[in-house]
Amino acid sequence: MMASSFWSAFRATFRAVFADRSVVLLLVGAAVLYSFFYPSAYSGEVPEHIPIAVVDEDNSGLSRAFLVKLGAVQQADIRARALSGREALQMMQKREVDAFVVIPSGFEQSVLRGEAGWVNLYGNGAFLLRSSTSLAGIGAALGDVGRQAGLAQAMAQGAPAAAPLDLIQRPLFNTREGYGSAVVPAVTFLIIQQTILMGLAMLAATLREQRGPYRFALPSLGGIACAFLVIGLAVVIYWTGFVFWFQDYPRAGADIVTLLVAALLFVAATVAAAMALASFLETRERPVQLWIVTSLPIYFLANLSWPAEATPQSLVWLGRLLPSTPGIHLMIGINQMGASLSEQRTEVLNLLFLILLYGGIAVWRLGTRSPAPLSQAPASPGQ
Repeated sequence: MMASSFWSAFRATFRAVFADRSVVLLLVGAAVLYSFFYPSAYSGEVPEHIPIAVVDEDNSGLSRAFLVKLGAVQQADIRARALSGREALQMMQKREVDAFVVIPSGFEQSVLRGEAGWVNLYGNGAFLLRSSTSLAGIGAALGDVGRQAGLAQAMAQGAPAAAPLDLIQRPLFNTREGYGSAVVPAVTFLIIQQTILMGLAMLAATLREQRGPYRFALPSLGGIACAFLVIGLAVVIYWTGFVFWFQDYPRAGADIVTLLVAALLFVAATVAAAMALASFLETRERPVQLWIVTSLPIYFLANLSWPAEATPQSLVWLGRLLPSTPGIHLMIGINQMGASLSEQRTEVLNLLFLILLYGGIAVWRLGTRSPAPLSQAPASPGQ
C-alpha cells in the first residue's frame, strides 16, 4: 500500500509537471535557454586587443624596441600615435582608446647611464576591466624591455650576467583565467535552485487554488519529492555533463560517484526547501514574484562576488540557510577544483542540516499519517 501510494504520487507528479506549460518552461525550458544564452554573454572570456595610444617623446632605439614588443602583446592594440599626452588624453575622453602610454624624452639615456627609466601609463578608470587589462599588457612589454636593458647594463659593466629568470604563471583551477569560467559554473547552481523552487511552488500553489488546503500521506509526499529530485538531478547532469563541456569550462575530472553524491545532496536540499516554501504560498503568481525580488540577494549571500570573510557574520549565517550557498561551493569544489567530499565536509554537513530542517517543515505542513486518496497527488491545471 505504501509503495503503491509512493509510485502513484511519483507518476502523478510527472504528469502534472508536463501538463502545465508554465512549470515545464521553468523546470526544463529555463535550463536549456540559460545554458546557451547566459554563457554567450561571457564567450569572450578575457578582454583582448584593447585600443591604446602611444606618445614617444624619446624617439630612440630603446623606445622603438619597447613599442615593437607592445605591438605583440595580446591584451593591447596600438591604434594611434599621439604627439603629446594632452592629445592622447583627448582620444581617451572620446573613447577612441582605453589607455595610453607616454615615453618621456631621455628615456634611453637614463637607462644607458644605469639609472631608472620612467614610462607613464594612463588608463580609463570608468572601465576597470578594460583599463587594467590593457595596462597589464603594457606592463608586460615594459618588463621585458627592462630585463633586457638590465642584462645589457650588467654585460657592459663586466659583471657576470645573471642567470635568465623565467616567470611561469600557471593557474590551478580557472585555467583559462576568464570571467565566464569563474562566474557561469557558480551561477549555474543558483539558476537550478531558483527554477526548481519556483516550478514546484507554482505547481503546489495551483493545487491549493483549485482544491483548497491539502495534505498528503507520507508515502505520497515522498513520491512527489522523489519526482522533483529526479528532475533536478537530470538538470544538474545536463549542465555539468554537457553544458560545461560544450562551453569548454575548466573541469577537474572529478570522480563521477563523488559528483553524483554532491549533486544529490544539493538537489535534495533544494527540493526540501521548495516544498517547505510551497506550503506557505496560496496563489500561482506568488512564486514568480518571489523569484524576482530574491534572486539578486541570494546571489550576493552566496559570497560569489564578495568574500565571506568581509561579510557581516549575520549575513553569512543567513546565506547558510539557503541551499545555493553550500551547494555552489560544494559543486564548484568537486567539479572545478577536484576536492573530495571529506575536504568539503562543511558544505556537506550544511546541506544535510538543510535537508533535515526543510524536510521537517514540509512534513509538518503537508504530511499526514492517515491514508490519502491518490487523487490528492499534484494535478495539472484544469483537472
